[in-house]
Amino acid sequence: MDTKLVEVKNLKQYFGKSSQPVKAVDGISFDIFEGEVLGLVGESGSGKSTTGRAIIGLNQITDGEIFYNGQLISGKQDQKNKKALAREIQMIFQDPYASLNPRMTVGEIIGEGFDIHGLYRKPSERNQIIENLLDSVGLNPEHMNRYAHEFSGGQRQRIGIARALSLEPKLIIADEPISALDVSIQAQVVNLMKRFQREKGLTYLFIAHDLSMVKYISDRIAVMYRGKIVELGRSDDIYRHPVHPYTKSLLSAVPNPDPLSESKRQRLPYEHQESLEESEIKEISEGHFVSAGPSQIEEWISAKN
Repeated sequence: MDTKLVEVKNLKQYFGKSSQPVKAVDGISFDIFEGEVLGLVGESGSGKSTTGRAIIGLNQITDGEIFYNGQLISGKQDQKNKKALAREIQMIFQDPYASLNPRMTVGEIIGEGFDIHGLYRKPSERNQIIENLLDSVGLNPEHMNRYAHEFSGGQRQRIGIARALSLEPKLIIADEPISALDVSIQAQVVNLMKRFQREKGLTYLFIAHDLSMVKYISDRIAVMYRGKIVELGRSDDIYRHPVHPYTKSLLSAVPNPDPLSESKRQRLPYEHQESLEESEIKEISEGHFVSAGPSQIEEWISAKN
């Protein structure tokens, strides 16, 4: 994971009036390396989904720069570049019920990208590719003639994954892809995504608020709070040696399957305190970054040690 696939520099995404903007994303910077899974976690409203939508170009960013494979992709792009980028970056949406067109069959939903990019010579070739995609996500080929309302939530999300894979992208932004699913189905969908990562060399930005699942799938984790990244590091470092109080608070809320341990678990409340010092991202150990003022970082590191 030495090659940077995505570079985000000082990304800002503001909404509302310029005099009193809502700072959904407020000056964050991070990289996504080729072949890795970067987990992006935080509570609702922290700016996770807005970040993912900015990378794929669904939102026009307020400020900052986004690079893909060394090419600037933020700002205005001509139609040719937009079309080429659409093949490289795909998205799996949070709601499998709202993200599929109810008027289109499964075959039409998955094959829409083929039609736009002209990736097949004849209908039989197109249908064969769609059948292969359905089979790869655990659905039957005859399902291509059915409509989205005829499937369960887990099956619909599998259709969404097949659609994302149809153009053979390098990067998939998964925006809380399992939050709307039953717990019994969540592991199936995540295992499916991990299998495709191994087989196809995919890179994921995995957006979620379920920290236990993020730990399972992610190589590195970035923790967001109020539009800022407060901690970023390898998955094991974040879980075993959290530094920022907000990260500790999130981890303390993760349920424990053991009833005895769960009964003794102490939840750590987090109260945000405005610091007079200017916050900055500082590397406290190899690959482990924390955002805070100088005195805060010294206090947290000494408490950690």
